[in-house]
Amino acid sequence: MSIETYSPEQINIVTDSTKLAEELVSNYFKLSTSQWLRQKYDVKTLAELQPEEIVYGPFAQIVRYEGRKSDTALGSSNYDFYKICFQDHAVLSVLNKMADIQLFPFSLYIITHELVHIVRFSKFLQNFDASPDEKLAEEKRVHDITHKILKKVKVDGIDDVFRFYIKWRDPIEEIHDF
Repeated sequence: MSIETYSPEQINIVTDSTKLAEELVSNYFKLSTSQWLRQKYDVKTLAELQPEEIVYGPFAQIVRYEGRKSDTALGSSNYDFYKICFQDHAVLSVLNKMADIQLFPFSLYIITHELVHIVRFSKFLQNFDASPDEKLAEEKRVHDITHKILKKVKVDGIDDVFRFYIKWRDPIEEIHDF
């Protein structure tokens, strides 16, 4: 069974949304070029993922790997490297079912959301290996931050994406009902 992946045109759209998301998240967290996490993460679409990085349900997931500078063997030079794994099949499923959701604003929201997670992990504002309850609370915090970042941007279709994610902006007790 083959899983639907992005077309070359869709990959270009995701690439453009990633560039904008990087700029917006960097500005929001006031990260300089030297502070930015470019060397600490990568974004991959389904065609580039390993089988264990493919999941069913989420639109993207973050996988944490241990990185090490190639010119050293010391453990003290290890660092967390994050891989944002777009789940093309999940995103395309939504686009096929919901005519009002467009790829650019949807992927902009998704990648902004995942980059906010990575900044929060990197700044030790959130533990990557948190408990399920803490992960749920963190999801709500990150959705709130993502909304705050994107509501200032004029992007066609972003309001439809905000409506799609409205449940995550509800009080945390109500989220358990999904």
